[in-house]
Amino acid sequence: MGHHGRVPAPTSTTDPLDLVALDIERHVAGAGWDQPLRMFALVPTAELAQQVPDLLGPGGPADLVTGALSAVEQEDLPSGADLEATLARVAWPEEVAGAALALERLVVPPDAERDLPKDPAAALDALAAHPDRRDIRLVVAVLRDGRSCCLLRQREHDRDDRVAKGEQIAPGLVAALAATLL
Repeated sequence: MGHHGRVPAPTSTTDPLDLVALDIERHVAGAGWDQPLRMFALVPTAELAQQVPDLLGPGGPADLVTGALSAVEQEDLPSGADLEATLARVAWPEEVAGAALALERLVVPPDAERDLPKDPAAALDALAAHPDRRDIRLVVAVLRDGRSCCLLRQREHDRDDRVAKGEQIAPGLVAALAATLL
């Protein structure tokens, strides 16, 4: 496990969950597109600072917020693994206040799914070649108390100020990730 570090960016929110989700999104975006699934434990920054003071380094404004959270990236995730199967094997210790994941997806208009080949690989190739396809990155963060934050970045609008935020962007992913905290 490794702490991913802070990515400075101005923000008007002071909610610790929103701040850590934005921090994760900017960190992942800094590595570009075509990345595998990335998962993070969300831990109280104050507890992390007590246990491993050298890990955090100099704090930024987000670290000063009451209840601040830090993201600790989980390394060695199985590559190419099915998301549902991966999440089904995850259980977090009590010290973890929440969890987050970053993943990329391909979206197409609903009519693009008509007349797809029966073979799953051929269907995926057809969708990937669709002229109206959009590449997106989702960051989903949840806390044990049930609060969640979802962020969405489109490849064609790949700027920090064009990231959408909403609770209902990926309700299925929120539920699946929340189940890992039970």
